[in-house]
Amino acid sequence: MDWNDLKAFLAVAREGSTLAASKSLGVNQTTVARRIESLEAAVGLKLFERGQTGSRLTEAGQDLLAEAERMEQAAAGFTNRAGGHQRSLTGTLRVTSTEIMANLGVTPGLGRFRELYPDLKVEVIITDLVLDLAGAEADIAIRTAVALPDSDLMARKITDFEFAFYASRDYLMRRGLPRSMEDLRRHDVIAGDGTHLPLPGMAWMLDQVPGLEPTMRINATTQLLHALKAGLGVAPFGCILADLEPDLVRCLPPIPPPTPAVWMVTRAELKDTPRVRAFIDFFIPYMEQTRRGLVEHGQTLQDRKMAELEAAMAG
Repeated sequence: MDWNDLKAFLAVAREGSTLAASKSLGVNQTTVARRIESLEAAVGLKLFERGQTGSRLTEAGQDLLAEAERMEQAAAGFTNRAGGHQRSLTGTLRVTSTEIMANLGVTPGLGRFRELYPDLKVEVIITDLVLDLAGAEADIAIRTAVALPDSDLMARKITDFEFAFYASRDYLMRRGLPRSMEDLRRHDVIAGDGTHLPLPGMAWMLDQVPGLEPTMRINATTQLLHALKAGLGVAPFGCILADLEPDLVRCLPPIPPPTPAVWMVTRAELKDTPRVRAFIDFFIPYMEQTRRGLVEHGQTLQDRKMAELEAAMAG
């Protein structure tokens, strides 16, 4: 099995077509298609369904995707560790992130990262404010946004996030399930208003239900999560986190695109420095693999919570 075939497999799975994958890999489309055919022949499985709109993973391809991502991370770790010996990676790397993104995608991987680069110190700056990378307030930023403003900064999208409406089980037992956006008029609705807000989904909610009056406003993502868990109302929230909360139930369909994505941002002059390149090469595949596992686990929990709630309400 050729590792370049696996890289083509990952690129097509992430980009959705051989054409988009060829652009991300910097090769022509024919080469990508040939590598996918070579990999399918090597494993004896069809990995993609091809159509006019692109390439979609088969069931076997979906099952093997996580293994390919682990191989990618292992290969990156091997390369980076060898490079670290050559370059003697030292110094301090300043990374800024929101609390939620740090908890989900950065802090859990720092142990392994520091094993690879024991002489590289990492400072994690937790803030909801957008620090000035151009002014050297940080070296790398992990930001959540539908799109980033035009600038001289270098940005790479890590993943998209799905958002939906949630409320606590206790709240829904008392007030009932909203069956449509219009139903929100008879519910307590929490909105966001603060330094970098409205929070994702808030503006869409207010556009869909003109004249809707929120019963309270909150200016921080973590506080919004606690308000939902406390049974204070209904609000849009990121599925990757809310689905894992035992007491929160998804009560309306996901918000349609465009929804926020997670981006890794740095200054152009830093992107190829050893310490920044080491962080990017390690954490982008790590965060994508982590997200995939959380989404799958969260969907299983969400299905169970909804079934239990409906049974309790029927009884």
